Amino acid sequence: MTGSKFDLIAIDVDGTLLDERHRLRPGVIEAVRKAAEGGAEIVLATGRGPTNSIPLLEEIGLTGTLITHNGAATVESAGRRVLHSFSISPEAIVRYIDYCRANDVHFDLNTAFDMYNESSTPEADEMYAHFRIEPIRRRPDDPLPPDLVKFTAFGSKELMDFVQREWEAWDSPLRRIRSGDWFIDVQQADVSKGSALKQLAALRGIDRSRIMAIGNYYNDIDMLRFAGLGIAMGNSPDEVKAAADAVTLSNDEEGVAHAILRYALEAASSGA
Repeated sequence: MTGSKFDLIAIDVDGTLLDERHRLRPGVIEAVRKAAEGGAEIVLATGRGPTNSIPLLEEIGLTGTLITHNGAATVESAGRRVLHSFSISPEAIVRYIDYCRANDVHFDLNTAFDMYNESSTPEADEMYAHFRIEPIRRRPDDPLPPDLVKFTAFGSKELMDFVQREWEAWDSPLRRIRSGDWFIDVQQADVSKGSALKQLAALRGIDRSRIMAIGNYYNDIDMLRFAGLGIAMGNSPDEVKAAADAVTLSNDEEGVAHAILRYALEAASSGA
């Protein structure tokens, strides 16, 4: 059995692990399994919550740790246990809620395992169904759920571009993360996939040189820079590619499989 050059491989989900139709391709599943069999810990690192990311790990045939909500909640798939989370101050998030209500921007509120919204649209309902999410409906005058880890605004790319420009002018203690063309996430200032990966590496006693990370979007940049080898997908924006050490094929070309075989498995077998 071929071993893995890396002890931990962190993989983003949407736009990376999954193709453009949000499917796990057979070649990707096979390569990820081979890396795990070769000794690498596979960690999904995603903007998703655990509820709709754990099933993907299970579909591959693995259990383990996931970095979810862009690093705001690190969880174990077995027993659905939260290892660590970063909660948002209710006082700091009210401004974003008020903005979205006043400007008719769809939003939801996330704890580690639950999602809440106040209203919906056909576009939002389609998005929730696509990602296999069932939000809990709340009333605007309900108290905010405790232990919020992420606030997400959702809309067309044009709307999110506009909202992003507006919010960038704000003096806010929270971090705004563009996690996709249609999403802006708001979280604790020190939250990122990179900081969560660094924390997990310290817990495991793994040096960063023994970590490979694969991602495709702006919320992956910190993770790609922290890893000993950061690989951007071929479908990544140029800024993400510039932050990486290497670029693989696109998600529709099984870029994750290509990266694992070239940089983790073939490199290990050749002694590179």
